[in-house]
Amino acid sequence: MSVSVLNLTRPLGSVSGLLQVGSLVGLALLLLKAAQLYLLRQWLLKRVQHFPSPPSHWLFGHIKELQNLQKRVEKYPCVSPHWLWGSHVTLVVYDPDYVKVILGRSDESFFSTYPHCGPGYDLLLLNGQRWFQQQWMLTPAFHYDTLKPYVGLMADSVPVTLEELIRENSHVEIFDDVSFMTLDTIMKCAFSSHGSHQISQSYIQAIQDLMRSAFHQNDIIYRLTPEGCWNHRACQLAHQHTDQVIKLRKAQLQEEGELEKLRSKRHLDFLNILLFAKMEDGSSLLDKDLHAKVDTFMFEGHDTTASSNSWILYALATHPEHQQRDHLDQMPYTTTCIKEALRLYPPVPGINRELSKPNTFPDGCSLPKGFQVSLSIYALHYNPKVWPNPEVFDPSWFAPDSAQHSHAFLPFSRGQFTMNQINMAVALTLHHFKLAPDPFRVPVPSPRIVLRSKNGIYLHLRKLL
Repeated sequence: MSVSVLNLTRPLGSVSGLLQVGSLVGLALLLLKAAQLYLLRQWLLKRVQHFPSPPSHWLFGHIKELQNLQKRVEKYPCVSPHWLWGSHVTLVVYDPDYVKVILGRSDESFFSTYPHCGPGYDLLLLNGQRWFQQQWMLTPAFHYDTLKPYVGLMADSVPVTLEELIRENSHVEIFDDVSFMTLDTIMKCAFSSHGSHQISQSYIQAIQDLMRSAFHQNDIIYRLTPEGCWNHRACQLAHQHTDQVIKLRKAQLQEEGELEKLRSKRHLDFLNILLFAKMEDGSSLLDKDLHAKVDTFMFEGHDTTASSNSWILYALATHPEHQQRDHLDQMPYTTTCIKEALRLYPPVPGINRELSKPNTFPDGCSLPKGFQVSLSIYALHYNPKVWPNPEVFDPSWFAPDSAQHSHAFLPFSRGQFTMNQINMAVALTLHHFKLAPDPFRVPVPSPRIVLRSKNGIYLHLRKLL
């Protein structure tokens, strides 16, 4: 009896010993990790000690102060470190001189938590040197002579959207309809494609789904959740739309005589230029690069422009004195109104960069290689040091005789294609309609990847006689 009990206690003792050893190893690893995080925090604190910021919690950082950006700008008018948890810090920049230094470095790398759907695919593709190496091949797509015929196509898309918005004699939410309008314009101009309304709606919905979950893309656990699975399906829908556009064009190029006809054209559209493009070494674009660029252009071209148009119309609706038709006959004045609206409501509130080299700022403060910097365009545009009374809608800031710092105003795109879209949409809308806001549903800006409203943008459109 005693022998059998002894035999049973031996394995139990060995298991207990293993558990004790495992506990000690786990505790040692935990202490090692805690020491690493402590040393990392001390290193980061030393690097940002010259940049003032509000007190941060040792564990949660500034996570509770995300909504106090404007107050922070008033107190710290140039830059401010932002702690996310206790061992991750980003220098938030909203001073024109600081911004100029960072944007003036072509060797910096963009980093992002933007929607990422697999190797080679980024819906907002900003990959530093790789982007600079390839952008030269796209210049012909935005040549003046190439963009000129697009004006008529842009004008065709606007009336369709306006008719949709005035079907109900009440305040309507405009963002979705404006998104469809801008996507329709992109498809016609850049891809010579006339897609169906149903396909366009499914693509827009997929993009909206991706925007809601954009900050969880690199979380392995998140991908196993129901929301992560939904995100994966949204990625598939977005890429299916891109694949369909590319496959259709390739099929058209296989038709007899079509290739020679395209090559004889003086200017090609965006997609044809990509298909015919050659890198510096003479090779064609890889399929993954082709898809990534089409994804990028389609996303940037429609979602940021939709945000711009929607907020511009809202800004003009809340300031009816700037809707006079005699003003609209003078496009320079219309442009000042558009720029002021983009100052108040920048379509992309911020961009991030990782320093590839040590960087020294005008005041002598410096940051080491690898440090993360966030250019807060939203805070820059509301910086009272740069824009006195920043919340006031004042188009005179952009009058021809006004002088602003070269980096005080940073709309996401200054490209002629985008500005043509915006000018056309705003001019045609205000030429035919009087805009008024919904006093009971004031939009609440949500500065995510693209500036949206938490509760929609509701306007009333009254047709002018």
